[in-house]
This record gives sequence, C-alpha cells and structure tokens, in this order.
Amino acid sequence: MKKQVCVAITGGIGSGKSYVCQLLRKRGIKVYDCDAAAKRLMHSDEALCQELRKLVGNEVFQGPELQKRVLAKFILASEANKQSVNDVVHPAVARDFIRSDCDWLESAIFFESGFYKRVNFDYVVCVSAPIEERVGRIMRRDGLSRRESLEWIRRQMPQEEVIRRSDFNIVNDGRQDLEIQIEQIIHKIYQ
Repeated sequence: MKKQVCVAITGGIGSGKSYVCQLLRKRGIKVYDCDAAAKRLMHSDEALCQELRKLVGNEVFQGPELQKRVLAKFILASEANKQSVNDVVHPAVARDFIRSDCDWLESAIFFESGFYKRVNFDYVVCVSAPIEERVGRIMRRDGLSRRESLEWIRRQMPQEEVIRRSDFNIVNDGRQDLEIQIEQIIHKIYQ
C-alpha cells in the first residue's frame, strides 16, 4: 500500500526536530517516531528479538525484558557490531512504518541508517540550528557537558550535508518563526 505522500523529518541532535514534530501533530499530521518504534519493536517483534539474540547472545534479554546495558556494550565494542544491530533493527522499523497510518516519519539518522533506501520518500525535511544553540539544548535536556554535547554532534552526519541532501530546511534558531516555515513547507508538499 503506497502512502499518500511520504515525508521524512531529520536533523541532528539538538536541532529541535522533535519540537517541530509536536507542531506538526498539533496540525493533525501523524508523525511516526523511529526512536520510540525501535524501542517498542525490540520488546514486541519476536523476529527482531530472535535476530538480536543470535547477534548479541541470549543475555540480551532477561525473560521478555531487553537488557539495554548488554546491548549498549555490544554496540560500543566495535563499528561492525553497531552496524550489525542497525542491519536488523532498521528494516524492522521500516516495515512497521509502512504498515502504520503515518505519512510523516521522524528519524535523527535518516541518511546514516539508510532508511531512505528502504522506503520511497517523496520529500525530506531537515530541521537545523546553529551549533551553539544545539549544544545548549543538549546540555539542558540531557545534563551533558559542553564537550560531551559536541561529541554527540560530531558522531552524526554534518548538518550541512543533511541540509544538502534534503528537499526543505526548517531553521530552528529561536529567531525565525517555525510556524510560518512549517506552513510554507506543508503548502508546497500538498499543493
């Protein structure tokens, strides 16, 4: 079943994409949250749970409960481990999104995860913000130091590259009106 219009919203940590998605939801747009879905599926999708057991070992679950520390230790052990977990989680999330009644999807790592290869999106919207704004948001939200916040930002695709690969860019700098930018993009998408 092809969705009416398929739109991805992405942007680096601290850019404010979750806030933009809240504004979209207030407009009646259903936005699929990839992070929340991945967490849910790692508890409920039996095929995915089996794949994680094969990959990480049976200790990744204690009964029905995912052992986040065990999974995190496995992921952080090597880039290959991280990629192998992504290779089983991201396809499960893509399948779940396709089955959902959402036309919009929120993913922080839309390009890095290869999600754009799994689902045919009509548009990609980037939410961007100045680096200092992002650092401040991360520090306040997650209680991290400036150095730790910058490290999280550096681990992701550079913001300029995400903007370049996107169809639209919402600038969330605290000065430009988000509602006006969202309205303009919605108009262009659904005209």
